[in-house]
Amino acid sequence: MNTDDIEGAARGVVGKAQRAYGEVTNDVGHQASGTARELAGRAQEVYGEAKDAAQGAARQVGRVVEKQPVLSLLVAGAIGYGLALLTVSATTERSWRRW
Repeated sequence: MNTDDIEGAARGVVGKAQRAYGEVTNDVGHQASGTARELAGRAQEVYGEAKDAAQGAARQVGRVVEKQPVLSLLVAGAIGYGLALLTVSATTERSWRRW
């Protein structure tokens, strides 16, 4: 859990309260603002969860690289080579179209 999770949850609670206040007072502005704040809070929570997952994946990749550096180097080279082929073929295709 990181600060985005906590802030998002807090924003969601404030949004729910604001929306409830708007429903009680029949104030559409407060209802809309509360719903928007609630959705923003949920989006921030999801961002925090994705950030945690990405950090976990990065740590796992780091462990694999430490255990098997040669294999990691070969995989990185293969990925780079594949990206280069895609880039060159796309550029070559475009240059042929000009003629």
